[in-house]
Amino acid sequence: MSTILQKYAHLLTHYCLGVRPGDRVFISATTLAEPLVREVYREALQAGAVLIECDWAFRERERLLLEHGSDEALKTPPWLMKQAVETFDVYLNIRAPFNLREMQNAPAERHALRQEGMQPVNKAYFERIADRSLRRNLCQYPTDAAAQEAGMSLSEYEHFVYNACKLFEDNPAEAWLKVRAEQQRIVEHLNQCSQVRYVGPGTDVSFSTAGRTWINSDGQANMPSGEVFTSPVEDSVQGVVHFSYPAIYQGHEVEGVTLWVKDGYIQKWEARQGQDFLDYIFTLPGTRRFGEAAIGTNYAIQRITKNILFDEKIGGAIHMAIGQSYLQCGGKNESPIHWDLITDMTHGGEIWADGKRIYQNGQFLI
Repeated sequence: MSTILQKYAHLLTHYCLGVRPGDRVFISATTLAEPLVREVYREALQAGAVLIECDWAFRERERLLLEHGSDEALKTPPWLMKQAVETFDVYLNIRAPFNLREMQNAPAERHALRQEGMQPVNKAYFERIADRSLRRNLCQYPTDAAAQEAGMSLSEYEHFVYNACKLFEDNPAEAWLKVRAEQQRIVEHLNQCSQVRYVGPGTDVSFSTAGRTWINSDGQANMPSGEVFTSPVEDSVQGVVHFSYPAIYQGHEVEGVTLWVKDGYIQKWEARQGQDFLDYIFTLPGTRRFGEAAIGTNYAIQRITKNILFDEKIGGAIHMAIGQSYLQCGGKNESPIHWDLITDMTHGGEIWADGKRIYQNGQFLI
C-alpha cells in the first residue's frame, strides 16, 4: 500500500499539480485520507513548496453545520478555504467519504443558505482555475463508504481506483501523456466545428459551440480523468436528452432523468426516481441551462460507481451538466450548482459534428 500511495502522491504532486519551488499548497480531505495526505505533503515539500495547509473534515462536519448552525453561520464562507482559493497557488481536493448519504435528509432551505455563503468562494475558484492561476486537482482516496456505494469490497474498490488512475503502469505520468496526445487530436477536430448533436435511445439534442473551446481533460484537473468537454452556447441547446445512469447529488440519488430543452432552457423534466429532489434543483438560479457538454474516454472505467469523478469519465458515455459553466470554455451561465448527468452511448449512440458522424456505439470514428 505504501508503494502505491507513494506513486499516487508523486503523480498528483508533479504531473497533476506541477508543484514548484515557492508554491503555497492547500489540501482538503477527510481524516480518513491521512495516509495519502502524508505522502503528498512529503512530495510537495521535496518539490519546493513553502507552505502547505490542510483542511481536515471529520465525520458529519457538514451535517452538524446544517443542523446546528445559525443562519449567519451557514452564510459565512469557510475562512481557510476562502483564503486558499483566493491566494494560494495549488489546491488538492481528496475525496475520502465517511458516509455518502449523511446529507440526504438535511432541509433544502438550509442547503440554500450554505450555497449562498459559498458563492464568493465558488466565484473565485472558477475564475482562478480558468486562467490556471490556481492549479487544482480532484482525486479519490478509497474508503469503505465509497466502496459500498460502488457495490465492491474495499480491496476491489482500491484496485478500481488505482487502475483508473493508471497507477499500475511503470510510469503513470507517461501513460497520462499518451492520453493527452490522443485526446488532443479529438479536441482539435471538435474545435473546428460549431454544431454538435448527441443521438441515442431517448436522446436527440443539439447545441452550438461557436466561439467556445473544447478542453482536453488529461488528468491535471481530475485524477482519474479521460474526457473532452466544453460549455455549449447557452441559448442554443435544443431537443430531448435522457440520462440512463443514476446520479447522486447532495446525498440524493436520482435515476432515469429526461430533460426537454428549447432555446437552451429546460422546459420540462422527469425522473424515474428522485422527482422531488429534481424539482427542487430546478428552483435554484441558473440550473435550467447547461454549463457543460462532454464525452468520456477512460475505457478503464466500465461500470457505474455512483461517484461522478469516475462515472463521467466512462469510456463510451457522454454527459451534460446543468448549472455553472466553465469560464475557460467561454461559458457564461452562472449557478451554485454544477451537476453532471450521464448516459450510455454504446448501444446505438451517435455524435454528429457539423453534419458528419464522428462517433458511434461508444467509439470515435475520427
